Amino acid sequence: EQQEFVKKLQSEREKLQVLTKEFQKFVSTRQQFDAQLNENELVLSEFNRLKSSAEVFKLVGPVLVKQELSEAVGTVKKRITFIKGNWSAATRTSPPRRKTSEVPGKSDEDAAAVPAENAGHATDGR
Repeated sequence: EQQEFVKKLQSEREKLQVLTKEFQKFVSTRQQFDAQLNENELVLSEFNRLKSSAEVFKLVGPVLVKQELSEAVGTVKKRITFIKGNWSAATRTSPPRRKTSEVPGKSDEDAAAVPAENAGHATDGR
């Protein structure tokens, strides 16, 4: 009986390690998306402060190339949309959003045993 308990405990520990690694990867990905989104939103806000006659340049390799302000704004807006879309796709398969039945060794019945202390935690939807 004690050996069965030790085996089950080891099995649960391994499952926890897998989930911990997945969660760490999720957090790292989230941080990357947030950094990219913040950078692009900052660039867009700076573009919005410029006069329409302002000269804008983009770096292409080692060379600065003149670019129309409207084109630069459009490019940054597309980048922001792309980043948000990728983030939405990534969160659909993230560990925090997986069903309990998708967690190795857990069933939906096990979910009923989870205390209500996890209830009420809101997410920001990013």
